[in-house]
Amino acid sequence: MESLAVLLMAVFTVGYLVLAGADIGVGMVLPWLGRDQRERRLVIASFAPFFLGNEVWLVSAVGLAAGAFPGLEHRLLEGLYPVFAALVFGWVVRDMGLWLRGRVDGVRWRSVCDGAIVAGSWTLGLAWASVLGSVLFGGEGLNAGSVLGLPLALLFVLHGAAFAGLRLTGGLAERARRVPGQYPATAAVLMVVPVVAGLRLPWSQLAAPGSGLSLTVVTAAVLLPLLVGAQSLVWWTFRGRVESPSYL
Repeated sequence: MESLAVLLMAVFTVGYLVLAGADIGVGMVLPWLGRDQRERRLVIASFAPFFLGNEVWLVSAVGLAAGAFPGLEHRLLEGLYPVFAALVFGWVVRDMGLWLRGRVDGVRWRSVCDGAIVAGSWTLGLAWASVLGSVLFGGEGLNAGSVLGLPLALLFVLHGAAFAGLRLTGGLAERARRVPGQYPATAAVLMVVPVVAGLRLPWSQLAAPGSGLSLTVVTAAVLLPLLVGAQSLVWWTFRGRVESPSYL
């Protein structure tokens, strides 16, 4: 049961980093891809239908960690509390910018919201890079690994630009393709990095005892195909390239 829990944890984490990593990356390069209000609306429309569904993978991973590996939650939060505080702050700011930018039809308002999207996306990218670097290079807690991991934020930039190149058309797509990197390649790296980081964690010491572990694993196993099915439906529905602005 413990092995299945670790496998599910890997699936949810990788799912979030690959799918939501594209959203984060597009937000990081938004000022470069979108040179004016019209272009920025199109760039945001490239991931607008997906970002909420992508975040469910993170919610699932956190729920699984809390129920099956309470020791992991304690270790990471205790050692990396400032990083996770920044991560949550960036998440809120980014999503706030996305939800509010269309509420007022004004250039200044949209510019402020676009700034929130960019700042929040960079905060998210750097925070996740710091978390991964800390586990990869130095164990849990703020350490040299937290700093060494910061260049991993460039992965989100490359991943987001590659995603935008697949979703946009015309000059915007050409601009996105000037950033080196292919979506399958960046996705593969974003799969490998958290798996390698996970191999450094003492899962047996962190697992919940008794029925708590079993109940959480069964719940997560039932949730996974539903999540994959819902995600697949959304992607199929919005599979075409973006040619007009979204509701955001």
